[in-house]
Amino acid sequence: MKNNTAIQIDKLSMAYGDITAVDNLNLKVDFGQIYGLLGPNGAGKTTTLRILNCILKPSSGNAKIHGFDIINQSDNVKENTGYLPETPALYEKLTPEEYLEFIGELYYVPRSLIKKRSNELLELFELDGRKEELIGNYSKGMKQKVNICATLISDPKILFLDEPTSNLDPASAKIVKDLIKSLVKDANRTIFICTHLLNVAKELCDRIGIIDKGCLLTEGTPKEIIDSGNYKNLEEAYLNILNISHTKDLLKWRN
Repeated sequence: MKNNTAIQIDKLSMAYGDITAVDNLNLKVDFGQIYGLLGPNGAGKTTTLRILNCILKPSSGNAKIHGFDIINQSDNVKENTGYLPETPALYEKLTPEEYLEFIGELYYVPRSLIKKRSNELLELFELDGRKEELIGNYSKGMKQKVNICATLISDPKILFLDEPTSNLDPASAKIVKDLIKSLVKDANRTIFICTHLLNVAKELCDRIGIIDKGCLLTEGTPKEIIDSGNYKNLEEAYLNILNISHTKDLLKWRN
């Protein structure tokens, strides 16, 4: 029987001195799923993604991506994944065409395919009319579009997206969300999203996990998490699971 597990994380931990960023994390994501890791700033989301993309070596534990070990088979992992960091660096003295060609060659994508995919992606994100401009002249939102194009240029089987709709206007954010849905439904891709935007998680994710201080507090479908405490919505569930006071509680000092 074929293993349907795309991402398997086992007792993964990462410590920086006395600070534990990821604490004994265990979770599993099946092929064809959209999994959302939610949590406040500093919860360990980005560190987790960096470990899974072989940028950081964990202090203990391990993970397998597409069946490959992140510690001993990092090249195989990178061949099958695409990673969109929250604050990616761009070569701003290049045009988007030149940048996508550079990224494509890093992943050994044939030049003919790079050109074809580059044209399709730039057109999708409405950058084709300005594809000969230097990236340094682009707005934050346009740069984010280029970053997403670069993540997709190698046609990875598993995508790791850290705040993918960051800096995007509502229309561009919708394009990204529709693209994510299409990649899973039509191209059988697997997507792991880190976000603190609950509406994005509820709209896109088959399953979500809520993390804080490096620990996974709960996981399940959005409905399962809402039903677990008879919460009204995902926002109420999120705030209660993280033990975050509502605004009305924070303003008691005014009375």
